[in-house]
Amino acid sequence: MGDHDKSRAVVLGGSIAGLFAARVLSDAYDEVLVVDRDALVGVEGPRRGRPQGRQINAMHVRGRVVMEEFYPGITQELLDDGVPSGDFAGDCRWFFNGKELLREDIGYIAIPATAPMMERHIRERTQQLPNVVFVEQHDIVGLETTADRGRVTGVRVQKQGDGSTEQVLAADLVVDATGRGSRTPVWLRELGYPEVEEERKKVDLGYVTQHYRLTTDPWRGDLAIIPVASPESPRGAIFTKTDGGRALLTVYGLLGDHPPTDQEGFNAFVKSLDVPDIYDAVIHAEALDEPVRFQYPTTLRRHYERMTRFPEGLLVTGDAVTSFNPVYAQGMTVAALSALTIRAHLAAGEPNALAYFRDLARDVIDAPWDMTNTVDLSFPGVEGERTLKVRMGQLFLGLVQAAATRDEKVTTAYMRTAGMLDRPEALMRPAMLLRVLLSFLRSAPDPATSSRR
Repeated sequence: MGDHDKSRAVVLGGSIAGLFAARVLSDAYDEVLVVDRDALVGVEGPRRGRPQGRQINAMHVRGRVVMEEFYPGITQELLDDGVPSGDFAGDCRWFFNGKELLREDIGYIAIPATAPMMERHIRERTQQLPNVVFVEQHDIVGLETTADRGRVTGVRVQKQGDGSTEQVLAADLVVDATGRGSRTPVWLRELGYPEVEEERKKVDLGYVTQHYRLTTDPWRGDLAIIPVASPESPRGAIFTKTDGGRALLTVYGLLGDHPPTDQEGFNAFVKSLDVPDIYDAVIHAEALDEPVRFQYPTTLRRHYERMTRFPEGLLVTGDAVTSFNPVYAQGMTVAALSALTIRAHLAAGEPNALAYFRDLARDVIDAPWDMTNTVDLSFPGVEGERTLKVRMGQLFLGLVQAAATRDEKVTTAYMRTAGMLDRPEALMRPAMLLRVLLSFLRSAPDPATSSRR
């Protein structure tokens, strides 16, 4: 797999971000190699390289729409494989600050597949592409470059097992999709490039997941019950139907307030939620596995777009660029949109790395990153600068969430933004601002009544 006489792209990492990247690269290169340290082909359960594989696996509607564009018919394939579905807003019982939002259908479905199920379907569809090859159980050792280190020409890999030696996979383009543990910053430093600026925020998130066979019906026709954590109600959950006729419950807390994994402690945490329907359902259900924990200490963004020099022939995508607070379920959708950005740059010819990173930041990452920062910084214990912009954003978001408990049109606009169908600016349109303002005025106490209390 060294010398080659046709164009080749190499994707580092068989993650969902890597699979989406391989999909768009397959349209532009004769051959696409996907390198991963895990066995991939034929794997149906959780794998070592995806530590969240036993946890909740949420994809926003925008991500599902793009996934369907990449792999026509994949949504129906998931449904045929036993994944339930429902309207992202109309069939999901959303709670903010302990209050349920009014709902109507927005016309986009949610498909709450487990992580192994979703990844397997995407991987199998990628594997069907005739010019995509999986290079499994290979460790990624480093990059190959030209003598002046201005261009990446391939990657050094080593097959796992005794007696194996390094080999070079020559490439016209290398795409790093190895997640937040990406070694690209280290490789750049070793090649003499400037340090990539990193932005981190400590959220100290912990969440625990368990699967059930229910004996009651807490959904009453809905797909999911989702109380979202807030400073006033700091514990949250996602309780949803999932594949195999099972129910999946993930409960979470920030700033060290983590759910325990012993069954008694876990149940007590569930009971503390604002929505009693969840506890009432699971306390009488058949638990199918033990509670499993995942901890997430800090969000992370690598500002490649701010670099002044970057080697050609190398791109970075997915969590290797930005690792969002997983509570907001933005990762897979951002990975899909990042693949669209790669495709747009491939259409214009050989991708220019810095131009790609600038477009990626502006068109894909900035909006969800700013939104999650605004929400994360609403928790007093999260360290970070609360600028006027952040504080105004928090105030407005609170007004929108309150209005959504009284006006289903506000809920629809908010869910379209949360689902990444619309950018956050959509909530600032005059008609929506008027709805939010009227809702606030109608909810304000009568001054005369208040003065007599």
